[in-house]
Amino acid sequence: MKPVNEAKLVFLSRSANEGFARTAAACFAAQLDPTLDEVNDIKTAVSEAVTNCIVHAYPEKLGTVTLRLRLYPDNTLEIMVKDAGVGIDDVEKARKPLYTTGGDDRSGMGFTIMESFMDTLKVRSRPGKGTTVTMRRRIARRLQA
Repeated sequence: MKPVNEAKLVFLSRSANEGFARTAAACFAAQLDPTLDEVNDIKTAVSEAVTNCIVHAYPEKLGTVTLRLRLYPDNTLEIMVKDAGVGIDDVEKARKPLYTTGGDDRSGMGFTIMESFMDTLKVRSRPGKGTTVTMRRRIARRLQA
């Protein structure tokens, strides 16, 4: 299925850009007329994905993060967050709750949170090449008054 609208943003892996990414995703999703709960779910999932890039993909340096947003005719929002960082050795292990490579101050719940707020979550990664997280969420159409 071909998207009816899309946007792409590329930004540095600075902590300040996490808020930028979540706000951009929420503004783009507004075209689907989501509820406040749906907007908050989208923002939280994007925050987790971008934070993973900032903390885990580029632990010793700045890198780029790509956020691609697509809307489909069936009212589905697709969000892709991609980095060219260190990658993940074992994606299955990384997706388990409480697993983290980020130290004691990290909860290890990022992928679990993304999965709980989105309809689908796909994680592709190659060590030394980076990680791509693709999430989808269908927004129910509401009757217009």
